[in-house]
Amino acid sequence: MIYSTQEFAQLAAHYCKENNIQNIIISPGSRNAPLTISFTNHPFFNCFSIVDERSAAFFALGIAQQTKKPTVLVCTSGSALLNYYPAIAEAFYSDIPLIILSADRPKHLLEIGDGQTIRQENVFANHIVDSLNLNTDISLSKNSFQFDAILKLSILKKGPVHINIPFYEPLYDTTSTAISFPKIPQKEKKSLLNETPLEVAYLEKFAEKWNNASKKMVLIGTHHPSELLQTQINHLLEDPSVLVLTETTSNIFHDKTINGIDKLIAPLQEEELLKLQPEILLTLGGMVVSKKIKQFLRKHQPKEHWHVNPKWKQDTFHCLTQHFKISDALFFSQFFFITKIKESNYQEHFLKQKEIVNKKHHEFLKTAPFSDLKSFETIFNTLPEQKMQLQLANSATIRYSQLFNLPDTLEIFCNRGTSGIDGSTSTACGASIYKKESTLFITGDISFFYDNNALWNKYLKADFRIILINNSGGGIFRFIEGPKSTNSLEYFETPHQLHAKHLCKQYQIEYLKASNLIELENHLKDFYTSSNRPKLLEISTPQELNDVVLKKYFAFLK
Repeated sequence: MIYSTQEFAQLAAHYCKENNIQNIIISPGSRNAPLTISFTNHPFFNCFSIVDERSAAFFALGIAQQTKKPTVLVCTSGSALLNYYPAIAEAFYSDIPLIILSADRPKHLLEIGDGQTIRQENVFANHIVDSLNLNTDISLSKNSFQFDAILKLSILKKGPVHINIPFYEPLYDTTSTAISFPKIPQKEKKSLLNETPLEVAYLEKFAEKWNNASKKMVLIGTHHPSELLQTQINHLLEDPSVLVLTETTSNIFHDKTINGIDKLIAPLQEEELLKLQPEILLTLGGMVVSKKIKQFLRKHQPKEHWHVNPKWKQDTFHCLTQHFKISDALFFSQFFFITKIKESNYQEHFLKQKEIVNKKHHEFLKTAPFSDLKSFETIFNTLPEQKMQLQLANSATIRYSQLFNLPDTLEIFCNRGTSGIDGSTSTACGASIYKKESTLFITGDISFFYDNNALWNKYLKADFRIILINNSGGGIFRFIEGPKSTNSLEYFETPHQLHAKHLCKQYQIEYLKASNLIELENHLKDFYTSSNRPKLLEISTPQELNDVVLKKYFAFLK
């Protein structure tokens, strides 16, 4: 087998293999040649070549999101490294492990005007779990232990780490001799959940409050699909004093949940809002999309707000009273033993409200004109019945999705850690790689064109599907109060006349276009059928009408 002559390159490959870190995303460069040689010539690793570092980082994030294992990023020195930052920030706030390996020049070549050099050491300080600079002045053994430790930290903390590696020239020399590295023992896990349960006596005082409260709200934000949590929520819903609100990205499905939060809250008058105000609010998962629930809970604060998360202490509603620093799975497995059902009409009352709102929802959409809203209804009504991964872009796309009842055949993801539009397409491409099921990615035009380098790779699967809703600009800024009154709308909305046809031709993607409801319905009939190439369906919606329809929709719900 071929190895790089550089010991740091061999070290990186050796300990990645020892920690079962297999997926390597490489962007081209010369200073990182030793790493490229080490990873691509080892049969253990799955190596991907992505030219654009920003896209590469989100591609890696998508893989790590689905495999729940760290993905390695490899880049050359200089500004290449900085292009990773948006995805690193997203990974940091979304609990996704990434290993960033940046090649650098030796210390004596830094800050002297040598080409392609910046201050790389600890450059991501605010948004990483930890960083390491391999050092030629210390022993190989010490570098080895430090490197292995930071890999384990990324796995344990579920976050990105940055390892900066100086390389001397020559960079391309190879050898058939492998360096011998220290054997570092693996620590045994404490339990299957790798966490310590809470003391029962400690939990009992919270259980007493729970058992006496007649209005308990459970709000579930972004959450990876979990059969165990689904079972626990099903059990929780047997208590009539518990109202469960779920976001699209919660991946929790049940008829008794409020899965259209904005639809429920929008029509409520103050009297009903006071009835909705919980005594205890229990929050799970990550970021919450719904602005209406944030506004409601900040104004109508609960007496108690408990947040369950092993890592993040989220005081989203400015009233947090308790942070349970464990997983929701372990929390409920303990809590259910010391809680009991409380008679109440809290759940029943708002499930009836949900039925009323859903009837109005369907009534409005029966006569709604062709628009973004009508397009989303048509898309979701024609989804195939088989299991599928749904990746959603940010901005209007994720918000529209929250208005519809989506089937439990979907696993739903969106980059809500930082809520940026910058890497949604690249993330979806990466996330599709190891999925047996096909992937559907729904996006808006600004997000799609911003990240069109995502299609610049040879790894797109034939069952990858993209639905691009093109309303010729950032349509969300027409709905938000404020931008129209500034005389600067074009700088918020960034209107354009771009279409995806030529991009699809360039990247060998089958292209379809719909400009009205009939064309959309016809294209969706066989959009998901098997093909030799990925497919993209571009829906051109009326720019001047979309915000009008959505505002009328919410007015109709009242």
